[in-house]
Amino acid sequence: MLYWLSSLSEGGDVFNLFRYITFRAGAAFFTALLFGFLFGQPLIGFLRRTQKKGQPIREDGPEGHFAKAGTPTMGGLLILSALFAGTLLWARLDNPYVWIVLGVTAGFGLIGFADDYAKVTRQSTRGTSSLTRFLLGLVIAALAAWAAAQVHPAALSDRLALPVFKTVLIDLGLLFVPFAMIVIVGAANAVNLTDGLDGLAVMPVMIAAGTLGVIAYFVGNFNFSDYLGLHFVPGTGEILVFCAALIGGGLGFLWYNAPPAAVFMGDTGSLALGGALGAIAVVTKHEIVLAIVGGLFVVEALSVIIQVLYFKRTGRRVFLMAPIHHHFEKKGWAEPQIVIRFWIISLILALIGLATLKLR
Repeated sequence: MLYWLSSLSEGGDVFNLFRYITFRAGAAFFTALLFGFLFGQPLIGFLRRTQKKGQPIREDGPEGHFAKAGTPTMGGLLILSALFAGTLLWARLDNPYVWIVLGVTAGFGLIGFADDYAKVTRQSTRGTSSLTRFLLGLVIAALAAWAAAQVHPAALSDRLALPVFKTVLIDLGLLFVPFAMIVIVGAANAVNLTDGLDGLAVMPVMIAAGTLGVIAYFVGNFNFSDYLGLHFVPGTGEILVFCAALIGGGLGFLWYNAPPAAVFMGDTGSLALGGALGAIAVVTKHEIVLAIVGGLFVVEALSVIIQVLYFKRTGRRVFLMAPIHHHFEKKGWAEPQIVIRFWIISLILALIGLATLKLR
């Protein structure tokens, strides 16, 4: 919104700063962070008063989780509010990629909110139908994938880029939209499965967002993309503003979600943030790199898939409990130990993902 102030510039004055994506990204970060600090406590108080008993705790979960009974959920509202405030204030609102990512974020946020609301009002760990959530997610992802295909350059539209192999583009044709749908819905649900311990999901999301934000900036800049051998996607640089706002909002939330959490993110936040990561990967043509950068989320999702399939086939379990972070809880790892070690893994994977930009 404030980008229009750059039109007042005559060169070399303060208004000229608004032309630069990096300046506006920094401003979006601090705007979202300040929003989180200012409105975090009032929102938590409101959620605690309205939810009364807070988020229901799984009866078959780790015993340590029963001490968390009464903690309110839907804390993702704080992240999303800060994220939208920072993005709408500082991003170029004539950029279609910004609206695609915002649309996916809002859509999955609404799905998550409905699920959280059902859990709280029924005081049950079962919210809305999983099939309903899945189908709605597919619809949102399909619209985003179709929109991305329309605004991508003709040479890249409906094509899959591979990391390391800079000249390789796989023409997916009509399969691009289904593929992008899988990426977006898969990312949303993978982050949702990861959100099981205080602070476990939000930090890896911020790390992944920071990495994808840098990639978006490079991909959207002709000079950087040419030097690194990346496929140039004009306009995606503005996604850096979104990612910076996400990190600011995430830090504001983590202030209250750090163990012991004063509020849970809930599906409102985890589905929305996961969907956002998937959408960013699609618009920047870095879907495969997302699987590396968000490798922790992939492992969490695979642990559930493996557990379910193996149990149906043999009647036995591979893990003591799935997702895999609960397996380590059952083995006696302390919650902060799991969380911090998973953060470290996320950072390592992000650095590997960034390394693929130069390995060409």
